[in-house]
Amino acid sequence: MEIPCLLSLFLLISFLIPRMVLGTAELRALMELKSSLDPDGKILASWISDGDPCSGSFEGVACNQNQKVANISLQGKGLSGWLSPALAELKCLSGLYLHYNNLSGEIPPHISNLTDLADLYLDVNSLSGTIPPELGNMASLQVLQLGDNQLVGNIPTQMGSLKQLSTLALQYNKLTGQIPLSLGTLEKLRRLNLSFNNFNGTVPATLAHLQHLEVLDVQNNSLSGIVPSALKRLGEGFQGANNPGLCGVEFSTLRACNKDQNLNVNHIDTLDRDQPKKALPEPANVQLHCDHTHCSKSRFPQIVITVGVIAVTLTFVCAGFLTFFRYRRQKQRISNTSSSSSQGKLSPYQPKELYTKSPSALVNIEYYSGWDHLSNGQNADVGGLLNDYLTQFRFNVDEVESATQYFSEASLLGKSKFSSVYKGVIRDGSLVAIRSISVTCCKTEEAEFVKGLDLLTSLRHENLVRLRGFCCSRSRGECFLIYDFATMGNLSRYLDLEDGSDHVLEWSKRVSIIKGIANGIGYLHSNDASKPTIVHQNISVENILLDNQFNPLIMDAGLPKLLADDVVFSALKVSAAMGYLAPEYITTGRFTEKSDIYAFGVIILQVLSGKTTIGSSIRTAVESFRFDDSVDANLRGTYSKSEAATLSKLAIQCTHESPDQRPTVVDVIQELSVSSAHL
Repeated sequence: MEIPCLLSLFLLISFLIPRMVLGTAELRALMELKSSLDPDGKILASWISDGDPCSGSFEGVACNQNQKVANISLQGKGLSGWLSPALAELKCLSGLYLHYNNLSGEIPPHISNLTDLADLYLDVNSLSGTIPPELGNMASLQVLQLGDNQLVGNIPTQMGSLKQLSTLALQYNKLTGQIPLSLGTLEKLRRLNLSFNNFNGTVPATLAHLQHLEVLDVQNNSLSGIVPSALKRLGEGFQGANNPGLCGVEFSTLRACNKDQNLNVNHIDTLDRDQPKKALPEPANVQLHCDHTHCSKSRFPQIVITVGVIAVTLTFVCAGFLTFFRYRRQKQRISNTSSSSSQGKLSPYQPKELYTKSPSALVNIEYYSGWDHLSNGQNADVGGLLNDYLTQFRFNVDEVESATQYFSEASLLGKSKFSSVYKGVIRDGSLVAIRSISVTCCKTEEAEFVKGLDLLTSLRHENLVRLRGFCCSRSRGECFLIYDFATMGNLSRYLDLEDGSDHVLEWSKRVSIIKGIANGIGYLHSNDASKPTIVHQNISVENILLDNQFNPLIMDAGLPKLLADDVVFSALKVSAAMGYLAPEYITTGRFTEKSDIYAFGVIILQVLSGKTTIGSSIRTAVESFRFDDSVDANLRGTYSKSEAATLSKLAIQCTHESPDQRPTVVDVIQELSVSSAHL
């Protein structure tokens, strides 16, 4: 009986104790991290000192097949602490998601010891200090999101050592200095967002030669000089507005360069191409603490010594048993390895386990993969039709939940009977507006639903809100439409203002907004090979959004194609109450281009007067061209009477009771153009 007892003791020491020590090291790091991230202990209550981080009980913690912490996902949890250097002890961490919280303090340089980290999401917090240059040592880093914080200082040149980096987002900080030339050596870089900072200097020509670059956003900085012409290939992917000293040739968001600058454009591009690229310093050699693939090799000298002493003591007693045990354990290890390899081959529609270095399904899949479709659990989408032409527009549910901080009240922009609209930030750092619509409010006919989605995603005009994509979830019973975000809100925000308000629109902006709305309606009413004629049906100041330059963007164009009839009718009652519904709809029950024109005429009256409700006194004043009584008093007389006369005349024509007496949108656009030409 003594031999089995001694053997059991040996097994416990040689097998269980090392695992306990391993677990204790990571557990200790997690508990320190808990103390810093959640000082009050209200959010991470499941992280307990005697628990097992890999049991699934620690909220937001996931482990790999070797029982090492590989992923921490705590986005949108309301954390209000700071980042502890203890993070560096989680040697095998490959994904860290702490965005949409209220973390403060500096980014600890120790985080650079996480040499297997592929994705670092710290955006939308209150982090301060500078970007640690040590981050350049994180050779595995693929996505670095630091936007929407309070970071200061320069971008370290060491960032050019992140050769695997595909996304770098630093927008909405207080960063200064020049854009490092070293960023031009990041050959895998696809998205670079430096907007809304205070960078100066020029846009490095080296960026123009990055083959995989799709998005370069440098708007709202203090950049100057000439934008490399090679960046024109990005199209809308390049954003450079609101840099007073920046110019370019044939860039829609930039002022044109003057003659002297134009002469230098080709010369500069030629010099840049001919200039040999300087070799940048390689990242420091950091000794890896664990194997790259499985992150399982660690050194424990004290344990080895302890186990060795015990082994010598028991050698004469259990040598035979030890040999047998080792043989059986080796055989079991080989079996487990084969099992994990086969399990790693998962369907793209199933949740991905942590069998690879990539941390989670949210990051591994593109926006359209893993789409939670509305079919009955099969891999076919709605009737199998969406795969044909809508794949590129899909988002997944995880992406939507993460972007909206799990549909938190803080992200809610507005709510109606049939939908809710949330503000969000998606993985590439872009601000979006996400409209949530209950499935019960959508068309039940499959063909109509798919046709409506196809129409929405095909619309492209500078005065329309762009639909980036969609996501439909059977489990949530909702569909989500992801639009570009309009930073200045909707037009109704600038009406009914008190005297002295900061939101009063100056006259030139009002004229520009009216013209932009007309152009947007003109696009909808046009009929060509790319799209049919679209009658909006619900144009209003609530459905006119404004971007950061106060360009108007019409939203909800084509949306009724997706909605059930009773939902559409409910929206119409609101429209009628606000005065947008054309008189003929009551008798015909039909919408035409002329009913859109009627609503546009009402908007002209609202923009002129600064009032949401257009009473008979305002309408009479407009018809009599009494501008002192019809033009917004908040302008204090600073407006063009000739333009006011043109707009008043248009408003009267557009709101004529007879649709035949109203102008077409082509007539409206022409009248506005002629008026501008004479001023």
